[in-house]
Amino acid sequence: MNSQIQPALKNALRTGAILLVFALIGTAMLAFTHGRTEPVITRGQLDAKRALLDQVLPTTLYDNDLVASQQSVPPDDLLGTRQSSALWVARRGGEFSGVVLEAVAPDGYSGDIFLLIGIDADGKVTGVRVTAHRETPGLGDYIDRAKSGWIDQFAGKSLMAPEPKHWKVAKDGGVFDARAGATITPRAVVKAVKSALDYFARHRAAFAVPVRGQAPVRGQAPSAGEEKDA
Repeated sequence: MNSQIQPALKNALRTGAILLVFALIGTAMLAFTHGRTEPVITRGQLDAKRALLDQVLPTTLYDNDLVASQQSVPPDDLLGTRQSSALWVARRGGEFSGVVLEAVAPDGYSGDIFLLIGIDADGKVTGVRVTAHRETPGLGDYIDRAKSGWIDQFAGKSLMAPEPKHWKVAKDGGVFDARAGATITPRAVVKAVKSALDYFARHRAAFAVPVRGQAPVRGQAPSAGEEKDA
């Protein structure tokens, strides 16, 4: 009986050892691949984020690293957010020059419409992009820049231009165009952009406060009296 068990046991141990070796090799290969590809993936994600930010805030307005300026913002009714969102503060020559806000239009036809809104230091919209939505294809999805240029009409607008009572779609007596039969979606976006401008006006002073220890302006060395990170 023992003579039959011993070969079987040896065979099981041999098989287990082979499987262990293959597992170790596989793990090592995965770790190696991850180590080689992670920087590429991260760089790609940063490039994509930078490209999206550049769509709503012209690069001529800032010379700091906009991506690195990201800050977390608590939920706010004016932004339509129910959880923390992000904002990016633009500076030129060390002076506040604009901000990019994440906002949500919660009353879209098919649910939340997520927005990225650029606003310059004077309170004018520099650009708006829809980053996610579930609006009906071929009907309400024209708010997406990839579908049409409808979203471009916000550029240059501010709280007083047009005056508040005209921050509506044309059907409601406002100045913003909307396609017939699909006004719920643009109505939600117009309202969200106007609310984001209200948020900006309320917090502008905080945006303009210099950040201690912030990264030097691109292409500039720290000034003589400026603190350097240890």
